[in-house]
Amino acid sequence: MKQRVAIISMCLALGILFGSAGTVRAQQLEPRSYTPSPVGANFLGVVYLYSYGEAALDPSSPITNVYARVNTVAPYYGRTFGLSGRQATISLVMPYAWGNVHGDVFEVGHSVNRSGIADPQLRFSVNLFGGPALTPLEFARHKPETSLGASLTVIAPLGQYDPSRLINIGTNRWAFKPELGISQPFGDWAIEFYAGVWIFADNNDYFGGQVKRQDPLQSYQTHVVYTLRPRLWAAFDYTYYVGGATTVNGQAKNDRQENTRGGLTLSVPVTLHQSLKLTWAKGVSTRIGSSFETIGAAWQYLWF
Repeated sequence: MKQRVAIISMCLALGILFGSAGTVRAQQLEPRSYTPSPVGANFLGVVYLYSYGEAALDPSSPITNVYARVNTVAPYYGRTFGLSGRQATISLVMPYAWGNVHGDVFEVGHSVNRSGIADPQLRFSVNLFGGPALTPLEFARHKPETSLGASLTVIAPLGQYDPSRLINIGTNRWAFKPELGISQPFGDWAIEFYAGVWIFADNNDYFGGQVKRQDPLQSYQTHVVYTLRPRLWAAFDYTYYVGGATTVNGQAKNDRQENTRGGLTLSVPVTLHQSLKLTWAKGVSTRIGSSFETIGAAWQYLWF
């Protein structure tokens, strides 16, 4: 009986590696998210990410040697447009994920495999300062300047979810992230800073008919970007996120996060309309949650 309870506890803990929208999204490193662009641009692409590594759980837990491998493929579409004279962007991401998580309970190994459609993500952003709505020709003549933008990301509970399972790909709850971002150019260089917070609705159909709640999760990003020439750029990325403790049926869990990640991004033009973006990121410090190393590639097609 004791081991059965421990195994269930392991599954609940490992669920953060598959089913926590806040954990996954907060770790994303996204340089140039608020860099101005010309209006009328359409971008269609697909991202592949491979994440692997250990997870830090409650130190009092009997679960040890937790290791995960998670793959994600995410097609996306976005468009820039003018809104009250400012440049705005809307984008939609439809991810599919599969992977394996392994952990030892009382020195006995247990593994969980999952695959399926993850929760889709819709993001709207608008430049509040320094990002006027410009045509491609006007934009090419416009001198880079300080820009301040705001965005709202919404994650809808449409991913694969089964309340009879302890671990799911989907989260069965809404999540919202308001964020502000500033970009300051210095010649070929730019420094960016973003500050946002994930706000989670309740999952009222958690395993066994329980209610799962999660505190807000603050997210901060810094990027240093160097542009070699138009559409060819590289960035050093860093993020810090804190909060996100959960309760299940009113019982608090010792899973408050306070983690950091660093990474590198390289964007390379392939043709006039196509580009390839390569990413690498690694956990720097982890209190609770995943300490993944992630490598990824994104292909994008751009047209006006």
